[in-house]
Amino acid sequence: MNGGSSMFGSDWLGAFLIIALLFGGNFGWGGGGNYATAEYVQSAIDNQSLQAGLRDVLLSSANNNYETAQLISAQTRDYMQSNYTNQINVVQGFNAIQASLADLGSKMESCCCSIKTQMLQDKYDETLRELAKAQNDASNAAQSAYLLSVMGKWVANPAAVA
Repeated sequence: MNGGSSMFGSDWLGAFLIIALLFGGNFGWGGGGNYATAEYVQSAIDNQSLQAGLRDVLLSSANNNYETAQLISAQTRDYMQSNYTNQINVVQGFNAIQASLADLGSKMESCCCSIKTQMLQDKYDETLRELAKAQNDASNAAQSAYLLSVMGKWVANPAAVA
């Protein structure tokens, strides 16, 4: 809205039209026996003041609406920025969790490999011990057989001769 306009296009134009209508029906100056009395002039001035007051109220209302819309826009912008920041933080948090899970998976794989390797090493060491024992037993058996063959018949607990 323009500060100097009303529904007639200009404040003075509206007042002029009202006064012209009061002075005569055919826009003349007092034609047809109609004279502008003090009451009519005062009524036109009051009407013009009322129009100006209504214009000011409408302008104030429009300004208030504009300011309210600007406040809502600013709040919406701030909310959207906050929401955007929160979304970025969530994505970064998920990325950190994903990296931690990948690291944990790698450590578990390493741990499992270490455990498997240790189990295989333990099994290998046990097999070597069993092999050494079997070789020792075979060596003892061979030595015992050799000694017995060299000595002849030997009885461990001979019967007592009377």
